[in-house]
Amino acid sequence: MSTVEAITTAIAQLPPEQVAQIRAWLNERAEAEWDAQIEQDERAGRLDVLAERALAEHRAGRTRPL
Repeated sequence: MSTVEAITTAIAQLPPEQVAQIRAWLNERAEAEWDAQIEQDERAGRLDVLAERALAEHRAGRTRPL
């Protein structure tokens, strides 16, 4: 049995409140990984084109207030 299979089998046996705790932990982990990836992309300049495109749209008057 793989580690993932063992974990999913164990989770299937947990009460709902403990499953909710695991879900919350996984969500927090995913959000932290996403934030780290965005920061890495920003430092590498991968977002520069998107930012410039957005600023050009705004300068051209093709945006509206939120």
